[in-house]
Parts: sequence; C-alpha cells; structure tokens
Amino acid sequence: MRREQKRIGGGVTQPTHWSTARAFISGAARFYRTSRVGSACLVFLLLLAVVGILADRLAPFDPLEANYALVRSAPSAVHLLGTDELGRDVLSRLIYGARITLLVAIISVATGDTLGFLWGLLSGYFGGKTDLMSQRALEVLLSFPSFILALLLMVGLGAGLHTVIMAVAITQVPLATRVTRSIVLSVKEATYVEAARAVGASHARILALYIAPQCLAPFLIVASAHLGVAIFTESALSFLGVGVPPPTPTWGNMLGGVLAQTFRPPWWMVVFPGVAVTLTILAANLPGDAIRDFIDPKLTRSLDRG
Repeated sequence: MRREQKRIGGGVTQPTHWSTARAFISGAARFYRTSRVGSACLVFLLLLAVVGILADRLAPFDPLEANYALVRSAPSAVHLLGTDELGRDVLSRLIYGARITLLVAIISVATGDTLGFLWGLLSGYFGGKTDLMSQRALEVLLSFPSFILALLLMVGLGAGLHTVIMAVAITQVPLATRVTRSIVLSVKEATYVEAARAVGASHARILALYIAPQCLAPFLIVASAHLGVAIFTESALSFLGVGVPPPTPTWGNMLGGVLAQTFRPPWWMVVFPGVAVTLTILAANLPGDAIRDFIDPKLTRSLDRG
C-alpha cells in the first residue's frame, strides 16, 4: 500500500503529492457531478486557451500573409476554412484571434473585478461618507450601458490592445463593487466580526480574515459571468473598428472588415468567426451556475452523501 503521508519531525505528518492529486481529482469529479454542462464548458475554454497559447505551432499559415491569387477562396483541402478578401487563411486567423480575445477577456476581468472587489470591501466596511461618495461615483458609471461606456473610452483613449483591456476592465467594476458591497454590509454585522473588534483586531485583519473570504464565492460567480461580457465587448469594439486595430487578427475585426467592404460577403468569412464568438461566449457564461452550485455547502454535502 502506498503511503499517502510522510512523517516529519515530532511525529507530524504532511500530505504527499499523491494525496494532493487525489484531492484535486475528487474535487473535479464532484464538480462534474454538480454540472456536466458547466464542466464541458470549462474543458472547451481550457482547450481554447491551449489553442491560443500554441497558435504559432497550430496555425497552418501566417495569419498576416496575403495571397492575392487565392482571394475569397472557398474552403478546400489546403485552406480548410477558406481565405478572406486578401487571401489570408481564415483558420490561421481564427487561431491567432483566440489568443487576442482570451488575453483581453482574462486580463480585463481580472483587473476590473479585482478593483471592484476591493472597492466594495472598503465601501461596505467603512460606510459613512466613504460609502456615500463611492456609490455616487458608481452611479455615474452605471448611468452608461457597459458597451457605450467602453466605446466612449476607446474613442477618448484611441484604438490598441492596451486601451481595449483598460476600457473593458472599467466596465466590469460597477457590478463587482455592488455585489461585494452587499455581502460586506451583511457580514460585517455578524457576531464573529463583532467579537474580533472586541478583542482589538485591526481593520485590515478583520477585512482579510473574516469578511473577504465570505465574498469570494459571489466574486467568482460574477467574474465567470463577466468573462463572456468581456469577450462580447472586445469583439463588438473590433467589429466597429475602434478595438484592436488591423492587421492584428481578432474575431471582431474579421467580421467587421469583411462586412465593411461588401454587403453580401462569402459565407465562410462570416459564419466561422461568428460561430467562434458565439460558442466562446456561451461557454464562458454557463459555468457561473455550476460554480455557484459547487460552492453551495448544502449541495456539496448532498453530493458527497450520494
């Protein structure tokens, strides 16, 4: 029998790599039982991330190389998804576009939701004038629809990868702040928080050890939902020509460029980028419910008993 723990000084044992791996596998199996659809979506997103990372190796052609002899060629054995208006391989541009799309979505969600998480913690915990002023600032941001706000920011900042990330990240802040603040307002009145204040715990200690952990589950759900919103926003901005500028391949400018040149483009130049955007947004939105069910302690106990 393999030992799952090794003994160290004083007779104390610590888990081995095998026990850690088994715990991870057990958690993954429980997540799969919670939601098979959510698990399939996470696998799809993971595979898409691998495709984006390995785009240099997986793409059959240079996505920027034009071949005017093959302009708007239909799908064939050489070009599986056809070519665009400049003779560039559509499949190669889709593969490289996955890298840009996921890069913008992941960084913008991580930045915007983290900022909103911290903002909500401080606003809800300290209250008073701090909360009043922060909520008025949030209402200014919420007065604009997310896409219109991102569009205005892009017009002011100019097109580019970094400005797209910044614009999309700012649109994620208000909802993350509001959700975190609502949790903090209820948690900070709990008995164990009052006990921590009574024994002289500092504000930083109370926030880090007693309040922030209670907000992580809603934060993860909001972040997973924002991932799909970020992908849509980036694609829409590139579609309108104010996102990542050409010739950098993104799914949005693949659609926008061809539709700007002709009213009825060849079907493969529209269908394949559109399907890529649709499937990715769908896969990014569905795991939110699965994460909520997985984190729910009541459902976790029922699954463990089953």
